[in-house]
Amino acid sequence: REKFAEGMKQLPKQAAALRGAGVARVGTWLRPYHESLTYVANFKQHAARLGEVTRVLADHGLRFGLEYVGTRTLWTRSRHSFIHSMAETKELIAEVDQPTLGFVLDSWHWFTAGETAKDLLTLENKDVVACDLNDAPAGIPVEQQLDNRRELPAATGVINVAAFLGALARIGYDGPVRAEPFNQPLRKLDDDPAAKATADAIRKAIKTAGLGS
Repeated sequence: REKFAEGMKQLPKQAAALRGAGVARVGTWLRPYHESLTYVANFKQHAARLGEVTRVLADHGLRFGLEYVGTRTLWTRSRHSFIHSMAETKELIAEVDQPTLGFVLDSWHWFTAGETAKDLLTLENKDVVACDLNDAPAGIPVEQQLDNRRELPAATGVINVAAFLGALARIGYDGPVRAEPFNQPLRKLDDDPAAKATADAIRKAIKTAGLGS
């Protein structure tokens, strides 16, 4: 509680600095478990605190996105699992009830949560703050995938990037698209080759979805 209160004192200054630098969207991820709080207690705490954060960010012209973590090997690591799907995140966003609060959508978590394009089509452009693209290693059941072992977008085809990006295009999404591979071979490359490999992967994903040349 004390740490949160101290952070809130610093937030207006930080938000002003971000807006001054031209930033319009920020995000965070939701830890899909808690060591001691039950789901309901954790939900109430998140709703209260995220409401405070969202209002401060909105005062400085910043939209705020929440990323749910669908990876089963993470949300089952504690006796108290927490939000790990789009539907649950919708409930949290509705509870906070602030127009500038929305989703950070990650193809990895969409895939590991067992979701489809139909789930994405329940959203509108205003609901999506940012988008992350990843692919998953081949030959591993979805329930055994490890969060920090990913592939570049469209590298293996395990994650249906055409369905993911196609649905975002249909809802008119106009925000940033980023790669977040957590990929060891990529980390071993120098900066320039790593940046090129990532950019090429994003272009491949967009082309696979029929959205670019």
